[in-house]
Amino acid sequence: MTDTTARPEPAPTAETRPYWEAAAEGRLVIQRCRDCARHQFYPRGFCTACLSDRLEWVESAGLGRIYTFTVCRIPAHPSMRDKVPYAVAVIDLDEGVRVLTDIVDCPIDQVRIGARVEVRFERISSTCVLPQFTLAHLEDQ
Repeated sequence: MTDTTARPEPAPTAETRPYWEAAAEGRLVIQRCRDCARHQFYPRGFCTACLSDRLEWVESAGLGRIYTFTVCRIPAHPSMRDKVPYAVAVIDLDEGVRVLTDIVDCPIDQVRIGARVEVRFERISSTCVLPQFTLAHLEDQ
């Protein structure tokens, strides 16, 4: 029987496995093309700028700004029932890519477009850690 209250976990693929393995170690990684030096996210088997398959994984500083967000007041899944209201945001990482994530560990009314954020990691099971973001220190705003 499946636990319907457990938070759904990502299913790593050949392209995403290094990302999830790094997250489990408390590191945020993104791909960079060895030919054109462009960063990209989400993970793919080729560079979206030059189509090269010469990609490498590089560690992100885990810093960025909120590009846009929404506040969820109705849980998207039963496992999120105790987290409402919660913010889901698109973050512009300093490395130039966008990631979709939750904003955690801060008052929901302080979440703003343009706010500086930093990565946090949440272990949701014995095998899965999710990179999420929180507001950076106010002096960094």
